[in-house]
Amino acid sequence: MPIEIKELHIKVSVTPPSQPNATPSPQQLQSGNGGVGGVDKEAVVAECVEQVLQILQQKNER
Repeated sequence: MPIEIKELHIKVSVTPPSQPNATPSPQQLQSGNGGVGGVDKEAVVAECVEQVLQILQQKNER
């Protein structure tokens, strides 16, 4: 009988904005990064896609 081990690691870092009432401008929202903490939305999506592809590849190897 096969044993399947699943793990989920979530790491979050929360920092207050430099200005108390800072809200992202419409241009920042459309650019994808939201202006929050310098997070690049495209980089996050690319990393998620890469990890999903790796998981699928591992499943196909079995």
